Amino acid sequence: MTHAAFNRPVLLVEDNPVDLDLTLRAFSRRNLINPVLVARDGEEALAWVPKWEAGEPVPLVILLDLKLPRVNGLEVLARLKSIPVSRSIPVVVLTSSAEDRDITEAYRLGANSYIVKPVNFEKFLEVTAQIEIYWCATNTPPR
Repeated sequence: MTHAAFNRPVLLVEDNPVDLDLTLRAFSRRNLINPVLVARDGEEALAWVPKWEAGEPVPLVILLDLKLPRVNGLEVLARLKSIPVSRSIPVVVLTSSAEDRDITEAYRLGANSYIVKPVNFEKFLEVTAQIEIYWCATNTPPR
């Protein structure tokens, strides 16, 4: 991974305090080098766009829950993929929904991956490790 990628954040869009805490703890346990930004609803997630347009580092990856207040995750995904500054940011849907229509719609809107959140903490640790290894270390992002 390029040195510049270490400075790029991971944006976690999650409203559930338990899932938010679990994800942050899992990344902390893995000693994730990248900073983790948090948006607690869809509106907060979209509020990052003007900051990126103004020159703040765009995330290396966005972890997006679907069941969000104010603006749902599918709408957030659609908007992110329609804006030039955020179009190429990989979006990993990390959600409790295993419904076929959510999976199909997320991919139709441009999701790069769709992961159903495991209930068990150890399994959740494995998932966050895989996300970190692939999206933060292995994948080569656009500049």
